[in-house]
Amino acid sequence: MSPTPRPLRKLGFLTIGLFDEKDPRRGHESTLDLITLGERIGFDSAWLRHRHLQYGISSPIAVLAAATQRTSRIQLGTAVTPLGWENPLRLAEDLATVDVLSGGRLNPGFSVGPPTHYEHVRGALYPDTGEQEDFSPRRAERLLALVRGEDASGFAGTEGIEEYSRRIQPHSPGLASRLWYGAGSLRSARWAGEQGINLLTSSVVKPEEQEGPLDFAAIQATQIRAFRERHPDGERARVSQGLVVIPTDSATPEQRAKYRAYALARTPRTLAPQGPARLLFAPDLVGTTEELVQRLHAHAGYREVDEVAFALPFSFEHEDYVQILTDLATRLGPALGWRPASAPVSAPVSASASASASAPAAAPGER
Repeated sequence: MSPTPRPLRKLGFLTIGLFDEKDPRRGHESTLDLITLGERIGFDSAWLRHRHLQYGISSPIAVLAAATQRTSRIQLGTAVTPLGWENPLRLAEDLATVDVLSGGRLNPGFSVGPPTHYEHVRGALYPDTGEQEDFSPRRAERLLALVRGEDASGFAGTEGIEEYSRRIQPHSPGLASRLWYGAGSLRSARWAGEQGINLLTSSVVKPEEQEGPLDFAAIQATQIRAFRERHPDGERARVSQGLVVIPTDSATPEQRAKYRAYALARTPRTLAPQGPARLLFAPDLVGTTEELVQRLHAHAGYREVDEVAFALPFSFEHEDYVQILTDLATRLGPALGWRPASAPVSAPVSASASASASAPAAAPGER
């Protein structure tokens, strides 16, 4: 364990962007409003999850493209894009395009592995190549190479009036340094370090064989150290942590009760590894700033990082998210040693979403 917690240098937040199937625009606009709010109150970054065939944002890159036109400073990320659903070349083009639109603020996070419920979606996703698709880290290596500007084609030059390039266009030179890998095991953490990319940790880890009781924080800290041991930048390699953290300082009594009930309902899954993959989930952290500072400073994983993207709960109302984000930026963040980023040069133009825009019930597969 690190002798003392590192002062928090970067504060971000992560949202799933839930919506009502009957009114999807409202939920998407609510997410965009949260991003513009985050920029206004000083957050360094805002991150979106992918949720395919669910009632959460299925195309974060498209939503972040819209966010680039409503913000001017905040970093915009995905946490994470499951590459099993993507063609690496087409994804690389989309990422570069949004990065150009954002002025170099995109932080793409990704992971590998077969798509969730692959046996049910294979016919629609890969009807002709389902048995041949490679969901190993090689798929990620293809994406890395393309984003870094390696050749995608053996042909370049003029054909009639058309100009062709060997590498994807647009090419955004700084994008490769802002790629993140979502790792939850020692093997994936080491792979990310060997690739020289950044590491996203979350509220989920895969326990390795070990003696004694399972300790989420200790497992996560071990993975972070293993990542840095393999990374060219060593201790300077960037790691961001994404626990569910819910401050209650300015919450109403009703909100506090709801938040604690939410965390309590999710506690059983933190007591033992879950599912065939034996995933271990971290407890959600709910409390006042003073309580949360104590719990975070005692968390072995948190003590290894100086960047966070705290995850918002999945099934709350818009006004709940506003309260949580405001407390994170004005109370908890500063108490952890963080300083809010400077306000944007000009106020972003935000489409009006109802301040009371509500989120539907949590989607399955949530983390």
